Amino acid sequence: MSNSSLEQSVMTAEEEHEKLLADLGRQLRIVAGREIYFDWEGFFWDPNDWDEEVATILARESGLDELTEAHWKVLRFIREYYFYHGRAPMNRHLKEGVHLSLGEIESLFPGGIRLGARRLAGLPNPKSCF
Repeated sequence: MSNSSLEQSVMTAEEEHEKLLADLGRQLRIVAGREIYFDWEGFFWDPNDWDEEVATILARESGLDELTEAHWKVLRFIREYYFYHGRAPMNRHLKEGVHLSLGEIESLFPGGIRLGARRLAGLPNPKSCF
């Protein structure tokens, strides 16, 4: 193999990184002026990338014009539970923690609890955990 062929076949570290991210199903988006990686279903890759401004923008994208205090109560509980226990709360713990019925919680978020609340709370997709 000639030197020019070898040079063309060697990827830069940045190109290798981008290929790895694509292979893992990560998608980079700019939200609130920040680079944030999401998985193929729109879940955060890193829950530390979340903040309330990002949640508000994503909520608007999902059809919620505003996040009410009930929404924030659910989102904050999910995040606190996740960071304390290392996983999303089971539905029983969620309804006990926010003092709402599952039906009330489901109706707050387009996509329900999993595809709505957990995603807006910035949790990673359980399917993407290795």
